Amino acid sequence: MADLFFKILRIGKKIEIKNQDRVKLPVILGIKPQQYLEILYAAAIFLILFFVLVFPGLVKPGSAGTFISQPRGAAVRIDDITLGFTPCTIFIPDGKHNIEFVLPGFTSDKQTVDIKSRLFGSLLFPSRVTIAGNLICTEPVDALAHTALEYMYWAAAGEMEEFENPMILSEGVYRVGPAAKNPALRKAMQGILDVSLCHTITRSSARDFLRAQFLLDNNGLSPSSLTAVSSLRRAVLQIGNNSAASTWLAELLPREAAAQLTQSAWYTENAGNQSRIGAIDIPLQLPSSLNLEVVSFTSVTPGYLEKYGHRETLPPMLIASLPVSAEAWDRFTGENSEWSAENRETLIARGLAGEDYLVPVDETAYPAPAAPGISWYAAKAYCAWLNTKLPPSLSLWEVKLPSEAEWEYAVLRSELNAGLLWEWCDNLFAPLDFFHVDEETRFVFEKASRAADSYPLDRLLRGGSWINTPGSTGIESRGALPPETSSPFVGFRPVIVPKRGN
Repeated sequence: MADLFFKILRIGKKIEIKNQDRVKLPVILGIKPQQYLEILYAAAIFLILFFVLVFPGLVKPGSAGTFISQPRGAAVRIDDITLGFTPCTIFIPDGKHNIEFVLPGFTSDKQTVDIKSRLFGSLLFPSRVTIAGNLICTEPVDALAHTALEYMYWAAAGEMEEFENPMILSEGVYRVGPAAKNPALRKAMQGILDVSLCHTITRSSARDFLRAQFLLDNNGLSPSSLTAVSSLRRAVLQIGNNSAASTWLAELLPREAAAQLTQSAWYTENAGNQSRIGAIDIPLQLPSSLNLEVVSFTSVTPGYLEKYGHRETLPPMLIASLPVSAEAWDRFTGENSEWSAENRETLIARGLAGEDYLVPVDETAYPAPAAPGISWYAAKAYCAWLNTKLPPSLSLWEVKLPSEAEWEYAVLRSELNAGLLWEWCDNLFAPLDFFHVDEETRFVFEKASRAADSYPLDRLLRGGSWINTPGSTGIESRGALPPETSSPFVGFRPVIVPKRGN
């Protein structure tokens, strides 16, 4: 190749490259190429402009709606379909639409809007409309309870690696904070925060809880220096006086701060989960035993249960000696056929029972007298029915599922044979049971959560069952399951206690 190059140089002749391929456009219908090319170029430009500037407005007429509300966070329903939460932007087809802003505990704001569209340039410059909603809080306690339930769900999900959990609880306090100027409402709202603290098991939920407490202490507004100090003091006292909070706090703090905490005397001196019971001098107002619809109850003398440095007084009560039997359950379903095994599929469809509801257990270790696979909802229905069977002498008493404190005290005091089945308690499950919540606060929260169309949070189980390895569970064992769960390892035993206010 190099030799050829040098030969060309020596010869000194120019190399001429000729274009051998020539294209000649034909004349079409007497129109010269130059003319119809111009027409084609113009048509292409017209089509591009049509599809960019006009076509979008023809096929998708409407406006981009910007939805805002006071307070923020309201669900936006367009023609009865929830499409977002304020603030948000949603495309709305042209025409008349029913718009509704919805927030639990607030009066909904309903509007009818006539949406216009822009034909020209809607893709580049869409038609926009701002729709504002104003919601008035009528039930601040219910609204905050609904928010607290969402907070509990997020906390139970754990830390998210991709993003931080939303500040749900503090946003809820921000919305209803002005109502805290009423002392009675403030007390109820503080109670809901106390319940929420029992579910604060992640760093993000702890940040949310602290922000919520600061906002509540300042009626939903940004805290002043005075209220901030007051809130911090409350938090320090609540944690410092709790013997079991040290371990919890060490898990939430950053590594360096946790290391300093675990080396402190306060951390090493706290004993943790230690339960004690004692008697108190209240005249016993119940018989020593009672047989009610083949359920044998045994009396439990009044006393106190001391745990995590807190002492709770328990009145006299009667507790079923054994988990409710199949025979006792048959008496119940004889008068309430909707809870019979034949109605299992309907109960499952309604979310009140699971697949194993009343399914016999073919295991020799199963405590055969007990009714199998009773859900929490079914147990509640049974207690309500049994309550109607109380004799007139017990008109000031009621049959119900035991609270956690009632169950633990009764089992410790009466030395019952716990461990046959896990047993339903009335409480929502609280992972951090060392943060005490009094019975009145629990009652207010439960009532408010039901009014707020509550989520079916897990319910508490105590005791262990026949399937557990001997020694692996005991009176102190705690568990949780969704209330519709029907399991061969779960039963219940009702208690008879004084009615509220008695």
